[in-house]
Amino acid sequence: MLLLLLLLAPGLAGAQPLVARLSTDRVDVTTAFVGESVLVFGSTEQPIGPGGDEIIVVARGPSTDFVVRRRVNVLGMWLNGPSAHFDDVPSFYAIAGTLPAWRLLPEEVRQARGLGLDALPLTPSSGARSPQFRAALLDLKRNEGLWLEDVAPVDIAGNRLFQVRLPLPATVQPGVYEIAVHLIRSRQVVATERIGFIVARTGTAAEIERLARLQPAVYALICIILAALAGWLGSILFRRS
Repeated sequence: MLLLLLLLAPGLAGAQPLVARLSTDRVDVTTAFVGESVLVFGSTEQPIGPGGDEIIVVARGPSTDFVVRRRVNVLGMWLNGPSAHFDDVPSFYAIAGTLPAWRLLPEEVRQARGLGLDALPLTPSSGARSPQFRAALLDLKRNEGLWLEDVAPVDIAGNRLFQVRLPLPATVQPGVYEIAVHLIRSRQVVATERIGFIVARTGTAAEIERLARLQPAVYALICIILAALAGWLGSILFRRS
């Protein structure tokens, strides 16, 4: 890949301060999908590194609404308690850079651009307002591998070529994903290249998703029948004489 970048360098850079590309513009999710990675690569007009330019790469998935609930113990039973509703929560978020964003940009700029998990605008639109719900949302997404911070350093080759591989977990949601590549110079964002790719279910996975979305009652009935059959077969196979 580094050799390919070296060969493409003149065409990538040209007279532009920043040019970025993706290894693919589509990720297909099948029933055997266990995760994938997308390579972001490109070139800069001026050298990258100490005293020169720096790179920050940010990937965002389609936004969704998300509800965080607190479980409470009532008479020995765990029940749903207070909840907080968050709007426009990115289903996937990843940030990587030649250095961490907090070292490259002033704090007010980083917060305004949402660069970093602590800079994401996650304020409940309704329900509980305790910061514990925001912290719980961060923990949930990080544990699922859907929100990643400084997951991998941006590699530099030949002073002006960069690349970083962003991992997508098996639970990644279908939709349009946007990647913003920021060029940092003298602690300022001087150029941004926006590229993107699509995550789409195909084959049997697409048919299952379509059935669950268009006919949820039928989908639920099939799941119940399959679970019952699995239990019945298990009882026969492991029956003790």
